[in-house]
Amino acid sequence: MSRNTEPMEILAPAGNMDALKAAVFSGANAVYLGLKRFSARRTAGNFDADELCEAVSFCHGRGVKVYVAINTTAHPAELEGLCDALADVCAAGADAVILQDLAVAALARRMAPDLPIHGSTQMSVHTLAGALELAKLGFSRVILARELSLAEIEHIAKNCPIEVEVFVHGALCMSVSGQCYMSAFLGGRSGNRGGCAGPCRLPFAADGSGACHLSLKDLSAVGSLPALAAAGVTSAKIEGRLRGPEYVAAAVDACRHSLAGEAYDERVLQNVFSRSGFTNGYIEGKINGSMFGVRTAEDSAASKAVMPALRELYRREMPRVPVRFALHCEDEGCKLTAADGEGNTAIVYSQSAPQKAEKDQRGAIERALGKTGGTPFYLESLTVEGEPGYLPGSEWNEMRRSVLESLLKKRSALRPWTFNRLPLPAAQRHALPAKLPLWGRFEHWEQVPENVDSLTGLIVPVFEADQVPEAMRAKTLLELPRAMFGAMEGAVAKAIEATKTMGFAGYLAQNIAHFKLAEGLPLYGGFGLNITNPLAAATYRDLGLRAMTVLPEVPFHEMTAIAPGVPTWALVYGHMPLMLTRACPLQNVTDCAHCDKKGELTDRKNKHFPVRCGGGVRQVYNPVPLYLGDRPGEVPADAGVLLFTIESKEQAAKVIDRYRKGEPWPGEFTRGLYYKPAQ
Repeated sequence: MSRNTEPMEILAPAGNMDALKAAVFSGANAVYLGLKRFSARRTAGNFDADELCEAVSFCHGRGVKVYVAINTTAHPAELEGLCDALADVCAAGADAVILQDLAVAALARRMAPDLPIHGSTQMSVHTLAGALELAKLGFSRVILARELSLAEIEHIAKNCPIEVEVFVHGALCMSVSGQCYMSAFLGGRSGNRGGCAGPCRLPFAADGSGACHLSLKDLSAVGSLPALAAAGVTSAKIEGRLRGPEYVAAAVDACRHSLAGEAYDERVLQNVFSRSGFTNGYIEGKINGSMFGVRTAEDSAASKAVMPALRELYRREMPRVPVRFALHCEDEGCKLTAADGEGNTAIVYSQSAPQKAEKDQRGAIERALGKTGGTPFYLESLTVEGEPGYLPGSEWNEMRRSVLESLLKKRSALRPWTFNRLPLPAAQRHALPAKLPLWGRFEHWEQVPENVDSLTGLIVPVFEADQVPEAMRAKTLLELPRAMFGAMEGAVAKAIEATKTMGFAGYLAQNIAHFKLAEGLPLYGGFGLNITNPLAAATYRDLGLRAMTVLPEVPFHEMTAIAPGVPTWALVYGHMPLMLTRACPLQNVTDCAHCDKKGELTDRKNKHFPVRCGGGVRQVYNPVPLYLGDRPGEVPADAGVLLFTIESKEQAAKVIDRYRKGEPWPGEFTRGLYYKPAQ
């Protein structure tokens, strides 16, 4: 199991080179950044191939690691571009790649097997089983979901064999990362592809007031860093690739002080950027209405006032690399050797022979060589061989500057990873079926109408298993929940154990953890796996999926290229779950004791978004259903899924009949993203 022996890493964001230097100069141990493509922060400055090399060289010279985020989903036409991105990462010698799409992991294993891979928070890992599955797949680090408590984090960190990274400061998404489709379906800009438009910051009110009840305050768990370190967390991550160098430096500085057990001024952090203050509700296990907040005019004014002073935090180099000097003196001259303890050395010689000194020169020499300010080095030790004579202070200074420059140059040299570009598997096109078989997915068994006999199969939540008649079980899959916080993972494991011999057709996996929990059992893939390309699909096939649902963000003209050798499914009807949350937006107006586990949010256009609660999470649904019943023969998949969520039994029956007859939808509906060009 994982055991931390190193101090906790402070991991800072770098949206551009200025922010990167601010992170390093203020004391970060590592930075993460994105490339121009495949970055979940597409609107940040990001780095091209040359800039990445510059960044890695700068950081490695100062003992700082660099992780590159290639953390978006990729569409079929982008796989060659993913290869290019991995080649750039390897050429620069970055320390790891951060990913959510298993296509990136597959390419890295094939073409750059030595490159470490980290599982992005976009992979929705919030349980021990999920972390263990990533370890099995060759990941060296998991970045946990932001919605976990300290106890939940500790349980994972103390029981998995890979490193654990946790967000400790910065913006909080309302949705579980990787499970938000709101921006994609409402605005055509996918958060899974780095284009999130932030619709959750707009008015979505639980009481019709026009308030912003999907907007969380920013996270600040800086004060919890000692507890997180004790829990086994490897890396404390600061969010903020869209923020400036002042923000980055202030957050890094606060984290340094907190880890050292020293006081820090949270008001400074709040003034730099906040939304009506901060929240640490998830880590503290206090998930309630106090977590919500918006950016106010007062917040903006405070930011403008504090920025100038913060620049002092990153104005100068931080001495962070210990250097050992060895001075060898002879009558003909002096040799100065600098060593960093990592195998790098540099040597310089004096320009003149030392003169005979009347008094001991050792103190003066140590003072001259110890003046390492303005460099990343500090003097750890000095050894002197021979009898040092007198040299002018200027010459000692020049020897120090020269040898440290040479040492820094050696430390900054790029050390590329081996990258062997291999051809991608030959593209296959998915044939359109003459008639699309249909599966019906139901939130509750009470929604299942009598006309389901016309469907190929049924999907119901695993906790509804005892409601399914024995005669229906052979054509019924049990859906495992997309989110399993706290005790839910144990409850799901018990439910799987209780149902595995009851005659069901299998289980629908919606999270990477399910491959661990349902190992050896018939598995099918849901849309929660975010499958968007043939390489990821093939990876999931090799993990045991017998069929899989393509993420409905993929347009049909690209979905045709997803043909992994097992059936693919497409959502063809349903109120799309736009957001999966642990915090409840309804808590802005009521508490759990006075709530019937359902409500709605009203946006600024007076659209009403249903909210449903269950299993420790909430789902916000699109008020407009996806519908393709009048487009027979256009779906490039082996089966279609009718997604029943908020419908009654009677409404579900009408949908099935209408779809079977190919009738148009009678009211407002959407085609989703199926007919839109790729982003």
